[in-house]
Amino acid sequence: MLIAGFPAGAWGTNCFLVAPAAGEECVIIDPGHQAAQGVEETLKKHRLKPVAVVLTHGHIDHVASVVPVCGAHDVPAWIHPEDRFMMSDPEKALGRTIGMQLMGELTVGEPDDVKELADGAKLELAGLELTVSHAPGHTKGSVTFGLPETADIPPILFSGDLLFAGSIGRTDFPGGSMDEMLESLARVVLPLDDSTVVLPGHNEQTTIGRERATNPYLRQVAAGLGAHVDAPRRGM
Repeated sequence: MLIAGFPAGAWGTNCFLVAPAAGEECVIIDPGHQAAQGVEETLKKHRLKPVAVVLTHGHIDHVASVVPVCGAHDVPAWIHPEDRFMMSDPEKALGRTIGMQLMGELTVGEPDDVKELADGAKLELAGLELTVSHAPGHTKGSVTFGLPETADIPPILFSGDLLFAGSIGRTDFPGGSMDEMLESLARVVLPLDDSTVVLPGHNEQTTIGRERATNPYLRQVAAGLGAHVDAPRRGM
């Protein structure tokens, strides 16, 4: 298994390229702001051929490079239907103006081929099986992507802006909801094995075991106490 990731753009959003091995087909996860060059460099370095872009949610810091990346390689983009509008109207998704200087660097709109994700779907792409879990809270259409354990890797969760090392995604943008966030953590995250490696949308990787023991939000959810945590949340 090959997983190559890098933080991209003004928001340091993690973009991941996933393949069974070097020299094979791959899936690109969350090509965000200024990610196109990093994607091309990673493809070249590992001799990869992309077959799809998959998106954990629709915020501009995760989708800003979808149009150029999909266009360069003639591949589809997968996104949950409740977040699809964000590709064409990123400012509405945030409830505020992004800024004209930054907007001038973005290609707003949809790629030619958009496919919609559904909860529980299993995407068979590039020799991989990605399990989709709808996880609203950060946005209405947030999802995670899971890879099963194999002989050489533990199970993996691409958590987007649902779960971070020591924190969770913010819920104060349009479509955000702390109640939905806590429900998603309980339904999607808590059942996972402690060995599961979490590759989040921002900052460093972690594990479910580490977060179960130390993440104040996850500990509250596990205890069934609801939202009583006064701790910073991350993500754009």
